[in-house]
Amino acid sequence: MSFSGEVKEELVRLEITARHCQIAELAAILVYSGAIRVSETGKEVIDLQSDTPFMAGRCLALLKKLFQIKEERFIDEQNPNSLHIDNNGELPAEKILQTIKYVQGDTLVNPLVIKSLCCKRAYIRGTFLSIGSMSNPEKGYHLEFVCNDLEQAKQLVDTLLIYEIKAKIVARKKYQVVYIKESEEIVELLNVTGAHISLMNLENLRILKDMRNSINRRVNCEAANITKTVNAATKQIEDIQYIKEHYGFDNLAENLRQMAELRLDYPDATLKELGQYLTPPVGKSGVNHRLRKLSELAEALRKGN
Repeated sequence: MSFSGEVKEELVRLEITARHCQIAELAAILVYSGAIRVSETGKEVIDLQSDTPFMAGRCLALLKKLFQIKEERFIDEQNPNSLHIDNNGELPAEKILQTIKYVQGDTLVNPLVIKSLCCKRAYIRGTFLSIGSMSNPEKGYHLEFVCNDLEQAKQLVDTLLIYEIKAKIVARKKYQVVYIKESEEIVELLNVTGAHISLMNLENLRILKDMRNSINRRVNCEAANITKTVNAATKQIEDIQYIKEHYGFDNLAENLRQMAELRLDYPDATLKELGQYLTPPVGKSGVNHRLRKLSELAEALRKGN
């Protein structure tokens, strides 16, 4: 199962006791998934279609709690992931829509059912169950909601902002996509919806990724330093060999002659190690100064000066 599926599986198992929060979550599922339509008789009916069992199963569970129904006759036997409710029978669609304060033709969840903070959390949870998805965090951080229109997207963005979750909107074909790419804000969204197990799994993955990235940076940095040191030592040896052949060590000042001989004797030594071989010992800056003087002399010799 994908990480997004694991989050939804956790959310559908979440127990909600407050009736007003149940209404808010149900409203988000029905309105944002586009399950409400007008029949030929002019009456609203509820047709919930889904590719996964999460949304239909959660919707049915909410209906059972809100209206104390026991039978599952709303489930299509041919497609257990779909739900059909008309205005006939024990629980008419009209009663459900009145409960969620649905306004005919409106594509938004009625603000009256998401007034409190707990109901806003339920609304975000229902929205994620119906139109949300999340990429595999091992590959990258991306969570999105595919809204039917811009007003829906704005309502969601404004609600997320209450929890300091900054989402953006982008048009994708005929839809408006609300997306979040910052891992910290995705973590906060999981916390808001109540997906705490998924939150901990995500945090563990973030820690592992950060550790891997830190190790890779350190290895790359050390490799670059080694390469830089090797290249510098190779250039120093070339310069010293040129001086030896075209000028001679006997013509060098004593401190430069000692440094030239040491560098040839210890081609792999660091500046600090070379300094310790001298009598008296010399620090890295002193060794670097002498090697630079030798390099300048070699360059002058090459130019015939």
